[in-house]
Amino acid sequence: QVQLVESGGGLVQPGGSLRLSCTAPGFTFRMWSLRWYRQAPGKEREMVANITPTGSNANYAASVKGRFTISRDDAKNTVHLQMNSLKPEDTAVYLCNVPAHNYWGQGTQVTVSS
Repeated sequence: QVQLVESGGGLVQPGGSLRLSCTAPGFTFRMWSLRWYRQAPGKEREMVANITPTGSNANYAASVKGRFTISRDDAKNTVHLQMNSLKPEDTAVYLCNVPAHNYWGQGTQVTVSS
């Protein structure tokens, strides 16, 4: 089983930005769609963003559209989530996912608070 590794979370004030990263030791991202999900306490896991294998298409949850950007760097086997204009309701554990294989990471905590 492949374990994805997320990084980049932390505490940020409302209106701030964070950039999350996800890598996959022992697995190559190149051929696969990649996703970011988030899960807040007491809430269901929510898909935040998806990017196709070529990176030509991406789609977003309505709640983050226009503020978050998913991107991939296949040369570095990494997927990123750039999060701008953060709000307290963005507070959650953020997880990356390879849907075709159901691979997940442990997640990285993002807390938006003043």
